Order: sequence, then C-alpha cells, then structure tokens
Amino acid sequence: MANLKEIRNRITTVSSTMQITSAMKMVSAAKLKKAQDAITAMRPYADKLTELLQSLSASLDADSGSKFADNREVHKVLVVAITSNRGLCGAFNTNIIKQSIVLANETYAGKQVDFMAIGKKANDILGKKHNIIANHSGIYDDLRFDNVAVIAEDLMERFTSGEYDKIELVYNKFKNAATQIIMTEQFLPIVPVEGAESSGGDYIFEPSKAEIVEQLIPKSLKTQLFKGIRDSYASEHGARMTAMHKATDNATELRDQLKLTYNKARQAAITNEILEIVGGAEALNN
Repeated sequence: MANLKEIRNRITTVSSTMQITSAMKMVSAAKLKKAQDAITAMRPYADKLTELLQSLSASLDADSGSKFADNREVHKVLVVAITSNRGLCGAFNTNIIKQSIVLANETYAGKQVDFMAIGKKANDILGKKHNIIANHSGIYDDLRFDNVAVIAEDLMERFTSGEYDKIELVYNKFKNAATQIIMTEQFLPIVPVEGAESSGGDYIFEPSKAEIVEQLIPKSLKTQLFKGIRDSYASEHGARMTAMHKATDNATELRDQLKLTYNKARQAAITNEILEIVGGAEALNN
C-alpha cells in the first residue's frame, strides 16, 4: 500500500483535474447552446434551397446542364475533412480522420486523393501521410458565411477547372449533445434527383429556368459547406461537453476511492502505533 504522503498527492492531483474538466464542461455547454441555435435555425433554409435547386435542375434538358453537374470519369478526388482545432472531445476528430482514410484507401482506391483540412486536427494527422492542399483552421476564429463562401468558391474553381473530378465533404452532423452522425456528402458534381421532373411546372421563370439554376447553384454550394461546418462546430462542443462530463465523473469516483484508501491507511497506521505503545507498556510492566 502506498504511503500517506503519496496518496495525499494523488488526491490533490485528481481534485485539480476534476476542477479543470468541470470548468471545460461548463464552457462547452455555454458555447453549445449558441452553436445549436445557429444550426437549428439554418437547416430549414439550407434544406429548402437544396430542394428547390434539385427540383429545378432535374427539369432542365440535358444540353442545358450546369458546369457544376459535370459527372465525368473520376481520376482525382478531393476530400474536405472538417474537424476541430482542439482535442479533449472524445472520438469526435478520430471518427472523421478514419472516415477520410477509408475514402482514400477503399472507396477511391487507385485514384489520386488529396485532402483539404478545415480544422487543425485534420491537418496535423492527415498531413503525416497524405497530401494536404490547403488548411483552413482559422475559419473557427470568425465563423461567418462570407468567410466560408471564399472556401466554397475555391472548391468550385478547382472542380470546374478540371483539377478534381469529385469533391467530398466529411463532417459530424449534430443530432444532440451526446450523438454526432458521421456524414460523407458529395459536394461536386451536384447529385441529380430522380422523380422531380414535374416540379415547378405551373410557374413562369424569368429570365429563364437555366439562368436561375446557374445563379442558385453557387449560393446553394456555399450554404451546403457553411451548414457542414456549422454542424461540425455544434457537434464539437456537444462531444466535448459529454467527454468532460464523463471525465469529471471518473475523477470524482477516483478521488473518492483514494480518500477511502487514505483513511484505511491512516487507520492502519494509528492502530499500529497503538499496538506498539501497548506492547511497550506491557514490556515495562513485566
């Protein structure tokens, strides 16, 4: 059994750790509320915009298809891995890294697969063995639509110029504080939707349906990327709050066990001292 001083030091260390994890949990809980409100308010708009775009695109003639819907043979793929800048959030970042590697090694085996990192963790881990063409870790310092739109424009340019034949997004979709869903979303080319040809037949389009679609596509793609990053941002704080809650509970349990061990050791030491005193007294009497 460890001596009393060692146990006291361990109790102090665990108590300090518990205070840190508890504080991090409260900070993440406060940030989560704001991030959750933001993604919850944005989803209906993003989903409706995507639905409208897909409905209009499906009703266009094949000859008037958009350059963003060019479904060519895939030789070069760009995977946009959306992670966080910091750790201590459970398997949040690990799941995205694993899914990104699966895309590179299995789904697109034999193809050229490059990565774009949004988040320091993706850049640090994927950059060890894979090619990172860009790192946008600073986006979380000022997470606004205008800043994300610049990244989306870069992705659109890389696709339309033929630099990449397909672009995939990998991120955590926020469900609740304890649950995040790993998403692999095709960003480009635009995925056509079957069965939507009849939508919009009772409307008059001005200037034309094709021109409206061409203006909607860039805005829809920017919104899609912004929604993905917003989802990931909310998921990060949910995952960190859950991880720090579990860490605090574990530290509390460990501290209680150490206190029990300390009390037992102290009682044993006191008992030994009493026995020694009694033994010494009996020896003198004899």
